[in-house]
Amino acid sequence: MRTFNLFLKRAFDIFVSTLAILLLMVIPVLIIIPIIIKLTSKGPAIYKQQRIGKNGKKFVIYKFRTMIPERYDSNGEEIMSEDRITKVGKFLRKTSLDELPQLFNVLNGTMSLIGPRPMLDYQAPRCIGEENLRFDMRPGLTGLAQIKGRNNIWWEERIQYDVEYVKKFTFWLDIIILFKTVLLVFKKQGTEVKPEYRGISRFSKFYIPEETSETVVISEDMTSDKMN
Repeated sequence: MRTFNLFLKRAFDIFVSTLAILLLMVIPVLIIIPIIIKLTSKGPAIYKQQRIGKNGKKFVIYKFRTMIPERYDSNGEEIMSEDRITKVGKFLRKTSLDELPQLFNVLNGTMSLIGPRPMLDYQAPRCIGEENLRFDMRPGLTGLAQIKGRNNIWWEERIQYDVEYVKKFTFWLDIIILFKTVLLVFKKQGTEVKPEYRGISRFSKFYIPEETSETVVISEDMTSDKMN
């Protein structure tokens, strides 16, 4: 039964992502947004980043760029991530339009419409025990953790929701999550991280394991470890 559900899931991914891409080209959202990004700030319209996908394999995720490329100011000091977000970028994040290029990830099979959000490469090794079950399925554009709180639940809770999704997966569960995600996007809920959820945890960018005093090596940053 699970095999049949996985077959339906992949067929649905291909159908919906292809239809959505064609529709967005006709409207044409996928053409207008890159032009606006290029006209309002320097840098590429598409942001590429390495993530960890199914079975721990690395892949490149696509997003519309929402931040300025410069990471340091004229004095050589690092610019805070939230200060690097452009005006257009704030709108794209609030409406989740920055995620649209991931439809191509869904089409090429590195992602699914529904699943655990793909982790950054420094986060994946920090999963322990049962948490690694989240890598048994393709990462998704949205998932159970996103409809349960998105950025405003603790990282450990997100991971537990990912594990729960993998264990309880059915094609019908995917449909329910997709429907609830659409409602949340229209309500614009969970796009901004509340102050109480900005603390450092095991999956945070600046986490340093207790058993070592060495600085954790990190890849390209994302605002508040936003796994979206």
